[in-house]
Order: sequence, then structure tokens, then C-alpha cells
Amino acid sequence: MVSVALTAAISAVLGMPEARMGNALGDVLGLAAAVAVSPLPIVAIIIVLATPQGRLNGWVFAIGWVVGLSALGAVMLLIGGKGGADSHGQPADWVGVLKLVLGVALALFAVRLWRRRPTDVTQAQLPQWMAAIDRFSPVKIFLLALLLSAGNLKNAPLTIAAAASISASGLPVGQQTAALAIFVVIASLGLLAPLGVFLVMGDRAKSVLGNWKEWAARHNVAIMAVLFFVFGLKLLGSGIDVLSS
Repeated sequence: MVSVALTAAISAVLGMPEARMGNALGDVLGLAAAVAVSPLPIVAIIIVLATPQGRLNGWVFAIGWVVGLSALGAVMLLIGGKGGADSHGQPADWVGVLKLVLGVALALFAVRLWRRRPTDVTQAQLPQWMAAIDRFSPVKIFLLALLLSAGNLKNAPLTIAAAASISASGLPVGQQTAALAIFVVIASLGLLAPLGVFLVMGDRAKSVLGNWKEWAARHNVAIMAVLFFVFGLKLLGSGIDVLSS
């Protein structure tokens, strides 16, 4: 019900027919939510906010994240163009094949992650490169955000799948761009939450963000594995539906 109401509201704001907007955003909203729940990028921005230039670096990281998702999505839209839908308004077969491939890849990677997850979450460790973030220049922080958004093994496939769904809708270029912008905004909410807390609370945010960081670090692998598997199956089902329609 919430997603239906949200789609209707967005359609009204952008002046799109509700049915066409529903086709464009039916899968996109869920994929965007999956990108938003990204433990490592959230931990990374929390570390960035703890640097001496936390306010500046936090904004740089957020901008890099948005640019990375937007650029990857835009490239996919350019590849798909307005020919993503066939003469009957159904998604083209290449969209179904792409979703099948991405779904299989995500599901297999989920199984691998789950088998390698730490049995004791208190022993979970963050990647070694995170220890060097406090010495990164703003340029390196921007590049790191680009990598974690457009180059992330979870976020990249989900962003590509979302852009493919938008391309397959057959909407005009301007409306496809608007749909992609909605995806990027929703996909950035998880990352923007720590930044918002920091900007509002200042130094008082340290304990709150510290607790978020510890929880995300401990459960990162398990969360990622579950998300990979769930959305891998979702993409598989969506791909099969496209190819069988």
C-alpha cells in the first residue's frame, strides 16, 4: 500500500500517467531501498565524519556517492535508450536476460558470503583500508565514495537493474531521468542519515554514530549475504517474467 501511494504521489508531482510511472518504478523502489541499506558505505561515512574536517569530508563523500550512482544509472539509460520496450510496451528481451544474469550473480555471491561469515560477530573486522580513511584528502574521499557506490558488488548490479527497468518502460528521456533521480535519492537515504545526525547534533553525535558503526561492522557480512540473496531471487523472478511475457 505504501509503495502504491508513493508511486501515485510521484506520478502526480511529475505529471506522469500513474500506470506508466508504476511500470517504471515498480521494481526501482525496492532496489533503491536495497542500495540504501549498505553497511560498509555507512561505516565509511561515519569514519569520515570523525575526521578533523568531518563536515567538509562528509559532504564530499555524500556528493561522490550521488555522482557514482547517477553516472552508472545514466550510462545504463544511454545504453538502453528509448528502445527498451517492444512495440507492445513490454520490456525488451535484453532486459530480462540482464536481470537473470545479475540475479544469478547476486545469489551465488550471497551463498559465498554466508558460508564465510564470522561465527562470532564480536570477532568481525572491518577492511584494512578503512583504517586509513582519516588520512584521506577530500579528493580521495570523493573517489572512495564513487567506488563504494558505482563499484560496489551489491550496489552496482542493483543500480544497473534499476536503470534497465527504467529504460524498459519506454518513457521519454526527461521522465526516465526523473525516475533515475528518484532512485538515487532513495538509494542515498541510508548514507545521508549519519550525515544528517552529525549536522544536527554536532559533537553529541559521536556516541550515536559510534554505536551505528559498531553494529554495522559486526553484522555487515550477514546483512550483505541476506540482501544479495533476496534481491538476487527478485531479479531472477523479474527476468523470468520479462522473458516469458
